Amino acid sequence: MPIGDAFLLALRAIWAHKLRSFFTLLGIIVSVAFLVAVLAIIHGMNAYVRENIVQAIAGSNTFQVRRDPLLSGFNFDELEWRRIERRPVVSRDDAEAVARAIPDARAVAIQTGFPPPFSEVRWHGQSADGVITLGITPAWHRIQEHQFAMGHGLSDVDVSQRRPVAVIGWDVYTQLMGEQVPPVGQRVRVNGHEVTVVGVVGHRGTVLGQSRDNMILLPFPTFEGFFGRRKTTVVFVKMAEVGELSGAMARAEQAMRVRHRLRPMQENDFTIEASDALVGFWTRLTSLLFAIIPSVVVIGVLVGGIVIMNIMLMTVNERTHEIGIRKSLGARARDIRRQFLIESATMALMGGAMGVLAGTLFASLIATVTPLPARVSLTSVLGALALGAAVGIVFGVVPAARAARLDPVVALRAET
Repeated sequence: MPIGDAFLLALRAIWAHKLRSFFTLLGIIVSVAFLVAVLAIIHGMNAYVRENIVQAIAGSNTFQVRRDPLLSGFNFDELEWRRIERRPVVSRDDAEAVARAIPDARAVAIQTGFPPPFSEVRWHGQSADGVITLGITPAWHRIQEHQFAMGHGLSDVDVSQRRPVAVIGWDVYTQLMGEQVPPVGQRVRVNGHEVTVVGVVGHRGTVLGQSRDNMILLPFPTFEGFFGRRKTTVVFVKMAEVGELSGAMARAEQAMRVRHRLRPMQENDFTIEASDALVGFWTRLTSLLFAIIPSVVVIGVLVGGIVIMNIMLMTVNERTHEIGIRKSLGARARDIRRQFLIESATMALMGGAMGVLAGTLFASLIATVTPLPARVSLTSVLGALALGAAVGIVFGVVPAARAARLDPVVALRAET
């Protein structure tokens, strides 16, 4: 029998028992849907981390000189963490030494570290609460590639003279002034300290549902005058191209070791990390998820495969008379075997397709109602369909073999 005819017969058999076929495939549908949805979220998050979170935290083509690693809380035990806490705070003198060592850098800036204080900003009876407050040097605007909707950024004079001025984010501006009042020159209070607004950063959107526009930027020394010195000051260095990062990081390391008077055998008392450190951490985390997910999916697939095998064995019993007629008309054992294998594989493939559809819809729902991004990849779809077909073939072998071994005389005597 041609494979095309066998496939059509398989579809007719499945359609003749629609409800039974659906419940037979339920295990595969759920497993494949789970696989597709989770992989879609992981792929979406991977892309989101690369395209948005890294840019929001560090900027593109950048590296950081820090007192402690960016993700130290995830990588070190308590003893190691205590040792890191004894490191000296990165200072403005360190930043100047790094800048001298990398004259070809596009920007070298200082930012007060994380976690930043959250301030109440008030203006004429209006207030914006929970505003992220950062102390920066002017080059930080170039690090973050700020576009100004109104006014301008902080200047070197603002830093050197410790001026009480500020740049505010778009959300702070709209909450306080409602887009009706020109903000430049307005005086606002940051936790009781009066500053003059010199610029508004244009709308930058959100990252995982958190606004990037709910911020106020102060000159670095002004911030320290308001909030005190932070222990996590960070030096940001931006290069023109990604390929320049490794050489610049080596020069920054040497400059920092000289500044801190470290001997050749002493380890660094600072950390230098490229902006892709967060991507690397996320990649390691998702690799663990990729190791766990298959074990969960395999359980569901095994259950679904066993159900398919049992239903196909029952189908062989129900169609014994039909098998006898076909054999008496010249069908060979391999024709019967092929027919039942194709029917089993078709059923499982349909389950895989329904699982892909359900998983895609579920991933779209998650992306719609939560901040989590989800991207269904062609690889996961093809893998899910191949998994479904493979399950049908593997678990269809026993029923197909039993059908092929039936004696035609005995099969013809079976009740229809």
